[in-house]
Amino acid sequence: MNTFKRLTIIFLITLISACGSKSNQKKTDFIIKTNAIKGDISINETLKITLENKKKHTIDSVFYTLDGKSIKEATALNDFKLGKHTLEAKVYFNNTEQTVNTSITLLNGEAPKIYTFKIINEYPHDITSYTQGIEFFDNNLYESTGQYKESKLRRVNYKTGEVLKNINLADEYFGEGLTILNDKIYQLTWQEGTGFVYDVSSFDKLSSFKYGNSKEGWGLCNNDTVIYKSDGTEKIWTLDPNTLTEQGFIQVYTNKGKIGRINELEWIDGKIYANIYQKDGVAIINPKNGAVIAVIDFSSLKKKVTQHEKLDVLNGIAHNSASNTIFVTGKRWDKLFEVEIIKE
Repeated sequence: MNTFKRLTIIFLITLISACGSKSNQKKTDFIIKTNAIKGDISINETLKITLENKKKHTIDSVFYTLDGKSIKEATALNDFKLGKHTLEAKVYFNNTEQTVNTSITLLNGEAPKIYTFKIINEYPHDITSYTQGIEFFDNNLYESTGQYKESKLRRVNYKTGEVLKNINLADEYFGEGLTILNDKIYQLTWQEGTGFVYDVSSFDKLSSFKYGNSKEGWGLCNNDTVIYKSDGTEKIWTLDPNTLTEQGFIQVYTNKGKIGRINELEWIDGKIYANIYQKDGVAIINPKNGAVIAVIDFSSLKKKVTQHEKLDVLNGIAHNSASNTIFVTGKRWDKLFEVEIIKE
């Protein structure tokens, strides 16, 4: 692959943040100084902190924290999550305490690898389905679709496209991603702040749940113990599968900046595969720290489906454990592609 094409692919699927981050230090007698360039630093580096003592106080002690975790004046960053963090110093002097903070952004230490693919099979897909999420369970494909008054949940024979079971969402809901865990289907809605839980066999609705700090619902996946949820930003939230409450989040970053609009998710071999809304690539993400390990270029697929007025973007990725292959499709695409990833 030539250099121009590699740069083009990276440009297509990354949303690079502006360089640096603004300090939010309040007016105090101290200023935090670091070796982060314009607020950005790689997790491969050691964060070095100094404190500017503007009024030359006699300092008794200083305690530094990074997002509440105690750190030293020189701290290795490889165990921290990527993204924006608050660096705080508590300074004790003359029986007085002052707190000062600033923000730093942790970036990945290396650029994403660029992967390609080859098509193994092509299968029919409902051209009217505005695909938001797909997932395999017992060798059947489950699909959640969007748009108001069109949203549905389906079980499909992926080889023939036959709809085996279908329910429509109420008109006021815009369906989003889904995942299946412990014989339950979890389905998101977009801006309604509500998710639904169904029995995987009957599609009977068992319960619903509300979102927390993640204001919107985009994509879901799980690793058998934790549910991961995207909300259209660079954040991927972790949910307790029993209570469906948010436990925390990772922020998706490359070595250059954040990637926003994280959409449909799939858990494959210990990594999160994520569609980036309105882009032609899938990011492979380290679920521990949010680092983009690689990007798969699927830009050629859209040309292989029937071209029509309502044809929309790539969205939908699922791993079939029975065949150990990956399936991808898009919104109002008439094909479902079974693919093999080529790691160059």
